[in-house]
Amino acid sequence: MSFNVSRRGLLAGVLGLGALAACGDDKSGAGPAASGGGPFAFTDDRGTNVSLGAAPKKVVAYVGTAAALHDFGVTSAIAGTFGPIKTADGGKDALAGELDPARVESLGNAWGEFNIEKYAALRPELLVTNMYEPNQLWYVPEDSRDKILALAPSVGITVSRTSLPKVIQRYADLAQALGADLAARPVADAKARFDAAADAVKAAVKANGGLKVLAASASPDLLYVSDPKVYADLSYYQELGVEVIAPGAVTGGYFENLSWENADKYKADVILLDSRAQALQPKDLTAKPTWAGLAAVKAGQVVPWQSEPRFSHAGCAGALETLAKALTGAKKVAS
Repeated sequence: MSFNVSRRGLLAGVLGLGALAACGDDKSGAGPAASGGGPFAFTDDRGTNVSLGAAPKKVVAYVGTAAALHDFGVTSAIAGTFGPIKTADGGKDALAGELDPARVESLGNAWGEFNIEKYAALRPELLVTNMYEPNQLWYVPEDSRDKILALAPSVGITVSRTSLPKVIQRYADLAQALGADLAARPVADAKARFDAAADAVKAAVKANGGLKVLAASASPDLLYVSDPKVYADLSYYQELGVEVIAPGAVTGGYFENLSWENADKYKADVILLDSRAQALQPKDLTAKPTWAGLAAVKAGQVVPWQSEPRFSHAGCAGALETLAKALTGAKKVAS
């Protein structure tokens, strides 16, 4: 399908506020960098073609998406975000990367929160977010989806069941179409750092092979063991030679649910533990005997894992560096 938008404003009745509306058709794919004032064109992972007369100056995006675009050089165009930009104590969420929360309008900080009145008042020209499932825009509430999508064209980027470099490249392409200079020094340096970190992971696997890695998220009642073929970063780690454990009874497409009584089902030398604010951390798990008894835990081989990455070279290089260091220093402890 296609979504074409002219620069003309239309009086659209969405909660009594004016908005931009869409019409027309375009068959083009990702266009050239728009920094010179040329047209914007991009085909997203739904097959939706978005075409504008100029690069949008008011982009509203999911927090992690906005942060990734920022890493590639899209800065002033980010007008608003939705999703977790602040932590419960008022600090900046790790997913926000280099975004300054004071400089963007937050339309909602939690799942299901999306303030349509604020969104319309921004007069958005483009909405961008991830897609973990086909055609499902991440953090865009289903019950208000039609009203939201009526205000501006949207771009969705697939971030699951694919490899990390492919996702990063899609965001690089989008950033370039939005006018970013991918040859700029910070962007090039981040790419070099990412590549060097990936090489370090390969070297660690070669030097200290045979380690089994488990990726998981902890809650009060369950340990969720993540399926590497679904997560872009875990899939990439496998490509680099890391032996990431694949759970055998995946529920819901993403992970296997283990009761704490069964938390030792998989024998791991290293545990990548979800470090997001909503997940329990090692300090929260000390009272759980099965956690304390895991070989990787006893060996101190638990590594923080941002299970929802910021899909840019800058956003993922640190995770690769952390993994390389962990694999280099880890011992085989699982029987």
